Amino acid sequence: MKRAWLISLLGMFGCSGGAAKYPYYQEPDPRRAEYVIGVADDLEVSVWKNRELDSKISVRPDGNITMPLVGDVRADGLTPTELRGQISRRLLAFLREQEAVVTVAVTSVNSYYVTVSGNVMTPGRFASRGYLTIADAVALAGGPNRFAEPDGTILLRKSTDGSIRTIPIDYQGIIQGRSLEQNLVLVRGDTIYVP
Repeated sequence: MKRAWLISLLGMFGCSGGAAKYPYYQEPDPRRAEYVIGVADDLEVSVWKNRELDSKISVRPDGNITMPLVGDVRADGLTPTELRGQISRRLLAFLREQEAVVTVAVTSVNSYYVTVSGNVMTPGRFASRGYLTIADAVALAGGPNRFAEPDGTILLRKSTDGSIRTIPIDYQGIIQGRSLEQNLVLVRGDTIYVP
């Protein structure tokens, strides 16, 4: 069933002519936005004039962190700025307003991953401490194998509403330098399928 679904998608986007019509420039580039914290990321939280509240913590599998005084705070899915605001608001119940100055720094990125499947040498889930492009991710998977039809490559990306978008990719065009606009920077959780 899943294979039939992928084959029908490939039929719609298999030719590079279809790929050229996709609005790649509208896809988000995570490098241009504030980092979004994920599970297993390491954080350093500092509270001005309150060193006893400073914490070096990892985001737990439930998406929370635990801090002195405030207890559990949701971190997964927030930017450092958003998390700082939540911690600051909760600390106001315990500290004077002028002392509730909080900084949040991501000290280690452990939650960023992409999946490469289909006809590549070593399909799987790949973690990285920095952002990957489509060419980077396929290279991590060892590149297309001898059975691959890389012109029909697709990127499966979750939209903000939870639906999955299918983005046609001319992988050969990327490698040959003809379709560099398609070498998108991948967002956490993206899946590349090479038929």
